[in-house]
Amino acid sequence: MTSLDGVISGIVDAHLQQWNPRRTPWAANRASRLYRFVPGIGDRIFPVVVSRADREYVLTPRTVARTYEPHQYVADAAGVPAVVGVPIDTVVHIESHWRAESTTDLSAVDTTAVEETRYVDGLPFGAGAAPRLGALIAHGDPRSAEFGRILDEHAAASDRFRGIRIIASRHPDPRVRDGGDADGMLASAAFLEGFAEIARRGLVFDASVYSHQLYDVVTLAREYPDTTIVLDHFGIPAGVFGPIGVRTGATAAARADILRLWRERMTTLAAHRNVVVKLSGLAMPVLGYGHERWGNIGGQSTLAEMVGPLVEHVIAHFGTERIMYGSNFPIDKPNARMDMQVGALADILSGWGPDTLRRVFRDNAMRVYRIDPAADAS
Repeated sequence: MTSLDGVISGIVDAHLQQWNPRRTPWAANRASRLYRFVPGIGDRIFPVVVSRADREYVLTPRTVARTYEPHQYVADAAGVPAVVGVPIDTVVHIESHWRAESTTDLSAVDTTAVEETRYVDGLPFGAGAAPRLGALIAHGDPRSAEFGRILDEHAAASDRFRGIRIIASRHPDPRVRDGGDADGMLASAAFLEGFAEIARRGLVFDASVYSHQLYDVVTLAREYPDTTIVLDHFGIPAGVFGPIGVRTGATAAARADILRLWRERMTTLAAHRNVVVKLSGLAMPVLGYGHERWGNIGGQSTLAEMVGPLVEHVIAHFGTERIMYGSNFPIDKPNARMDMQVGALADILSGWGPDTLRRVFRDNAMRVYRIDPAADAS
């Protein structure tokens, strides 16, 4: 068991999400409303009203259909100090894919996202046992004609606003969940043109893609070498640990191929010094851990054994100053407790020494997301 006591004062969780289906126009609100009104049968109707792709992505309706705010996060993070010796004291909120249910107009979607920024900025972070909100990454679409205005609205809504995240993930397997609305989104002419608004304001960009889409991130990083691009969930090699969807990762040979192509693309991406990798989503169901809604990994040592080779490859090519930790809670929650997740990653990284532990669990996120260090000095 690796301790962070004496290495850092507290952990920065650089990837969590907050929502409240009773208050927010969230993407899953149809299922959320149904679940909250009839929670007793929520688990039974989940397979009926939700696509298989969504079921494999979240495992259980509890993950997305129940309120997840600072109170719930504090409960999930409570076991971390017992495992690594320090608490999580700072978090970075990443947009949770809010959108109006029936609109397809890009500017309308972005306007809805500004409501999320206001909502998150008003949550009771820093009160009681809750960690402070260090930074906020909002939603916005560079293809929108109103994108520049939306960025300014986000900035006006919160002084913690640091950048934009786009979920561009799309998969050729029809039963693997798509997050983006078009193939090749990040490398499209419209996206690259609008991205100039991010670069002009010195903002950070978080990218969420599957591993076969990593060359789109390469294109973006090459076109905007002075803008920091954060790759979420280490590039999501969907199916690398087991079968998902119709055929993805269905055989040992297929899984080996997913891993090989992920390695090649990550090595190419590492050559672009403006790219940072977030070691988040370590327990995402879509990696192929299994379909049981109660979770499938087992324990901390098993998780470390499975993700260890991926983490080692990232360190070998990106170094220790371009990686950071994120819990991806509550999406990872069905598969791994937060203390198990943090403990597994700390054990993997311990061989690189205390400087690496400090950078991954605190310093890099503080720098990349320009988090106010005032609390460190107090």
